[in-house]
Amino acid sequence: MTQFLKYVAGIQRRQMLYGTAATLAFLLVSRVVVARQKPVGKAAGGIAHEAGDKVDLVLDINGQERHLSLDGRTSLLDALRDHLDLTGSKKGCDHGQCGACTVHVDGRRVLSCLTLASMASGKKITTIEGLAGPDGGLHPMQAAFIEHDAFQCGYCTPGQIMSAVACVEEGHADDAAEIREYMSGNICRCAAYPNIVAAIEHAKVAMGRA
Repeated sequence: MTQFLKYVAGIQRRQMLYGTAATLAFLLVSRVVVARQKPVGKAAGGIAHEAGDKVDLVLDINGQERHLSLDGRTSLLDALRDHLDLTGSKKGCDHGQCGACTVHVDGRRVLSCLTLASMASGKKITTIEGLAGPDGGLHPMQAAFIEHDAFQCGYCTPGQIMSAVACVEEGHADDAAEIREYMSGNICRCAAYPNIVAAIEHAKVAMGRA
């Protein structure tokens, strides 16, 4: 009886070892397959682009056409900063949570870190560099931010201003509470929020939205 039990135990150990070896082999093969796969991004219209694929784009930025050949997965923020030297739009969290990269696309505020450059092709893009008038004067919102000391370190300021302009033009600046609600996607780590609200209330009069 003792010999029989030893025989059964030996079979069970071998089965366990075989099973473990098979599992490890499967995991190793899976990792190799995944490593060989190329990451894919999607451009406008759901077109997939593999890593390294170039896309020819014409971007209308601040009233000027800019021709680029970019990896199809390039974000609008990286296109602006790394390929066009328009560094006013800041890279903060790079996850769409801080608002530092806010720009206008066809008049609407967007988070450029979450927008593919190819998705903005054929649309009118405005960055903080193009917000002022053609005469070089400050936009009323820029002037109001200066007057009300609505910034400290200044890193978030371009995104705050772009979002503030859109907030007013969207009709969401009737009172301080509404301004705070519709500006909540823009984070100021220096906590200049009261001054930002005051600047927006001031600027909306100059923008003819009072």
